[in-house]
Amino acid sequence: MQNVAQSWLVYRLTGSPLLLGAVGFSSQIPIFLLSPIAGAMVDRRNRHRLIIATQTVSMILAFILAAITLVGVVKVWHIFVLSALLGFVNAFDIPGRQAFLVEMVGREDLMNAIALNSSMFNGARIIGPAIAGILVASIGEGWCFFANAVSYIAVIVGLFMMNVPRRAEPARDTSAWNDIKEGFTWVLSTRPIFALLLLVGLVSLVGMPYAVLMPVFADSILHSGARGLGILMGFSGAGALAGALTLAAKSGLRGLGTWVAACSASFGVFLILFARSRMFWVSAVLLIPVGMFMMVQMASTNTLIQAMVPDRLRGRVMSVYSMMMMGMAPLGALLAGALSDRIGAPMTVGVGGLCSILGAIWFGSRLPMIRGEARRLIIAQSYVGGDPPQEMTTVRES
Repeated sequence: MQNVAQSWLVYRLTGSPLLLGAVGFSSQIPIFLLSPIAGAMVDRRNRHRLIIATQTVSMILAFILAAITLVGVVKVWHIFVLSALLGFVNAFDIPGRQAFLVEMVGREDLMNAIALNSSMFNGARIIGPAIAGILVASIGEGWCFFANAVSYIAVIVGLFMMNVPRRAEPARDTSAWNDIKEGFTWVLSTRPIFALLLLVGLVSLVGMPYAVLMPVFADSILHSGARGLGILMGFSGAGALAGALTLAAKSGLRGLGTWVAACSASFGVFLILFARSRMFWVSAVLLIPVGMFMMVQMASTNTLIQAMVPDRLRGRVMSVYSMMMMGMAPLGALLAGALSDRIGAPMTVGVGGLCSILGAIWFGSRLPMIRGEARRLIIAQSYVGGDPPQEMTTVRES
């Protein structure tokens, strides 16, 4: 609700696609810049307490945005500042939550946990934008912000109620800088991880900014207003939910690399079709496969990385994942906003779809060379899909 309402508020105040992209940039560039530091902290600190702290600060920021909007004093620079502060918090929250997931559920349920988490997230993406479209059109953006702020209370109470086995904080005889360096060195020298992260970064840079430009499509291209924006985002969320449920039904890791390549290419194809559509309901329907393939690619990548990374490096590696998934998005949002001002939103989104297809082709060509190493890493972490002896035989043959 807050994401849709904030995008609409910025567009209503400015009418500028460039500023839409700039707000997206301000909210996510801290993730790109601070994630390495955050990853080292996540591996050194109690992840449960860290998440409680980040969620509390996020709640306070949401209440501030709601208050200044409801009293009618909100300015665009207020949104920039609050978005940047939230991005600072998320730089620590995202790798903390990703690393904490294994502590909550254990490795044996990791893939299903990631998929169910995505299902909850995308269920909210269906309901939230639809409600936001109605509320924005009837009583304004402020009440969407207020609902978001109140929702944090339940999250924080739930975190306090968790009974998670206490994780022993590892003794460190190295500096934080050396920890950061170790994490990046491991990522760069581990071919499957490196290839997965490059593809995620490319799609985040050129493909995902379609959501930033959605107010432009809703208002100027499809002429459907705030209510139409809510419907478009809801259809995209419905597709993402379908993708998450598809992944939740899958048992084992076999074939996930192929899923990543195929879904990246399919995401690009349907994004191009969406960019060319000028009929509202055709555009809405096309957003279902866009959301579905994007979600399966991202969740499959997350699952594979979590299965391959050693626990002592988990926070740092997931911080690099955050950099590539969330941190590249602000650069993409800024680029998309600038390009949209020059060549239009449809052409910008279409170019992003084409680049996603090219990235998928590159990743697919690398798959035969990295499968063996990926299997060895998964086996080393005692998280193997299928029959372990057969997998071990496959690794030896490779």
